[in-house]
Amino acid sequence: MEEIDRQIMGLLADDGRMSFTDLAKQTGLSVSAVHQRVRRLQKRGVIKGFTAVLDHERIGLPMTAFVSIKPIDPAAPDDAPERLAHLSAIEACHSVAGDESYILKVRVGSPNELEELLQKIRAAANVSTRTTVVLSTPWEGRRPPL
Repeated sequence: MEEIDRQIMGLLADDGRMSFTDLAKQTGLSVSAVHQRVRRLQKRGVIKGFTAVLDHERIGLPMTAFVSIKPIDPAAPDDAPERLAHLSAIEACHSVAGDESYILKVRVGSPNELEELLQKIRAAANVSTRTTVVLSTPWEGRRPPL
């Protein structure tokens, strides 16, 4: 990958709403050249999309937890992600090595909501859970080293 593409990706990772004009100024390219490069990065799947970063406390989801899951029956099909996809409180599902099969990042409004979510997770996927509640988040969403 060209260095200029890495520079564009870094700028967009820092500010996904940066205009093509500002990207052009920062990179020394023309606006049309920047536009073409961004489109090419999107077509190649390098840039998957642009999202808003939400303040979870202000939208009523102040509680974050990581829920490790493993099947109660190790011989059961490995279909937990599909079984849990309908639960919107699950922000991310990561397949992991170790005792557990997956680690879920969840966001809820209260301890009671977390308890209800854990019951839904256990029932939907026939798994046991181990939960770690986040006390604070000094930082997250760092841009990757490009």
